[in-house]
This record gives sequence, structure tokens and C-alpha cells, in this order.
Amino acid sequence: MSASTNCLFDIILDETTIGRNTPDIEQERDVAIFDLLECNFFELISKPDQPKVEGPYKLNLSIEENRLIFTVTDQENNALASHALSLTPFKTIIKDYFLICESYFEAIKTATPQRIEAIDMGRRGLHNEGSDLLMTRLEGKINIDQDTSRRLFTLIVALHWKG
Repeated sequence: MSASTNCLFDIILDETTIGRNTPDIEQERDVAIFDLLECNFFELISKPDQPKVEGPYKLNLSIEENRLIFTVTDQENNALASHALSLTPFKTIIKDYFLICESYFEAIKTATPQRIEAIDMGRRGLHNEGSDLLMTRLEGKINIDQDTSRRLFTLIVALHWKG
């Protein structure tokens, strides 16, 4: 984890709104969380009339009415901020991402290396598009860097994976 206080030290998925899934999907979620916690930059943006709230932070994720709820607490579990992020803008990107991942896994079986590389480039492009959208949607609320945004988008995709 980063030595900075501007980081996440824990991520909790609300089982009542996100729920458990198959072991394979749970493994994907666990890996996404591990990767995100391993290295991240996460900073709450304070309003001008409020003092800056230092981390490290715990991020609690839940889903309510097609919105991903970011509830941020400190190490003592004191509530620091809550932000609702509509998932609607991500719907097409996530759908396309799943389709291209299916194509990639099928291509690995029979396609030429050039075809596999082309599909993977498309997959990475969609992943970048999703992470850029995430950074834009969090702008003014939470600062994250590009790598953290990519890892957080991976987790959002894993939350939508049906297997």
C-alpha cells in the first residue's frame, strides 16, 4: 500500500445490496480488491468551508437503485463522506467489455497471435474508457489517479459479472 495518507486501507462490499455470487466471481472480486488495496491514490475533496479530511480511508460499496454508493470512513469507522455514482453511464461500456472479453477468451483457443493482440487492444481501450469515465464522474468529490481508476473500474466490472 502507498505510504501516503491519501489511500484506501480497506474495501467492504455490502452483502445485502451486492450479495454473494459463485466462487469464481467471488475470486474475481477478491483479486480486484487486493490489486486496488496493493497500490492506490484516493483523496476526499473537502468543500471550501470544511477542513481537509486525511486518510487512510475505508471504502464501503453498496448498490441502491442503479447507483454505486461510496461510503468513506476513517480507521475508526467514523463516516467521512458518501457519494452516489449512477451506473447508467457505465452500462454500455461494461456490456461491451464483457463481449470483448468473451471474444478474447474464444480467440485464445484458436486465433492467431495478431488477432488475439488486436482483441486485447480493444479490451484495454474499453477498460481505459471506463476508467476515464469513472475519474470524470468522481471529479470534485474524490481524487484518484489513473491506475487507481483502472483498478476501481475492474472492481465495478467484477460486481456486474454474472459468470
